Amino acid sequence: MKSSVLNRSSKLKICKNLIRLIVTYKCEARTLTNRDKQYLRMSERRILRKIFGPVQNEDGLWRIRMNYELNDLINNTDIVRYVKRKIMAWLGHVMRMEGK
Repeated sequence: MKSSVLNRSSKLKICKNLIRLIVTYKCEARTLTNRDKQYLRMSERRILRKIFGPVQNEDGLWRIRMNYELNDLINNTDIVRYVKRKIMAWLGHVMRMEGK
């Protein structure tokens, strides 16, 4: 994710379409604890910080981006919301199944 060969939009597409799918594999069938949610958010933010890189303050010092800045950059579509959407979609499929 630190490579300069790919541009930022390509890295975001890789993150959302590949890494997110791998990390959330079979997430519909398990219960997310607060600890699981925390680890998912931490891992996603770690990747996003590598993609977007540091930011320079007005005084010229470099710092990492804050969580709210990362949320603004990805339009508040964090990984936990993605998992909750997947769980609701799976629940809808289960409810529509015919009883046997």
